[in-house]
Amino acid sequence: MIEVKNLSKRFQKDSMDVRVLQDISLTIEKGEFVSIMAPSGMGKSTLLNILGCLDKATDGTYTLDGVPVHDMDDDELSAIRNQKIGFVFQSFHLLPRMTAWENVVLPLIYSDTDGNVKERAIEVLTSVGLADRVDHLPRELSGGQQQRVAIARALINKPRIILADEPTGNLDSTSGEEVMKIFRDLHAGGVTLIVVTHDMDVALQADRIIQMKDGMISSDRPTAVRSGEVAL
Repeated sequence: MIEVKNLSKRFQKDSMDVRVLQDISLTIEKGEFVSIMAPSGMGKSTLLNILGCLDKATDGTYTLDGVPVHDMDDDELSAIRNQKIGFVFQSFHLLPRMTAWENVVLPLIYSDTDGNVKERAIEVLTSVGLADRVDHLPRELSGGQQQRVAIARALINKPRIILADEPTGNLDSTSGEEVMKIFRDLHAGGVTLIVVTHDMDVALQADRIIQMKDGMISSDRPTAVRSGEVAL
């Protein structure tokens, strides 16, 4: 489903060429649950943005579902994002004056959608356990509930890929586990999941852990679950 080869990303800063990603090559198959781990500033969020067609690499190739996306223009990248990818971020990015269901339907503004969008939003909110919160404003919701609204928003277009950047970073342990349960259920339903995290407990719930250092992949290993224990 996802294949990147020799991918690099550079920025100009104070007349200096700063390399954030260096020669990244990886393949993620349909239905995989992959975690990407690295300390801050090591390039994991930049890589996620490129995989999500929010940014473009300086060098290298990126193929999604057999289609090369590295040479697409902004409009083509936007169409790919809207059709195939849902995003969940550490900061929930909910609009404060909109209710839960109104926040959830925002991605539908950019797609050709027929039917009752509120009904669709309620269906997705119900699937993440918020059937009784559809008309609440973000300030009336806990952090965990706000993140579930954000997940519902990511799901409204029925994407095949969910990209999550530190999705439990602003949550307490109980709320974080609730969010991870939703991700595990999505994975069981066939959704491809890529989660950036610095939390090993979160990373170990994936099928595979990619670790990064200095903008490069330092290890790429499957996780194994036996007798209730997780090992690398």
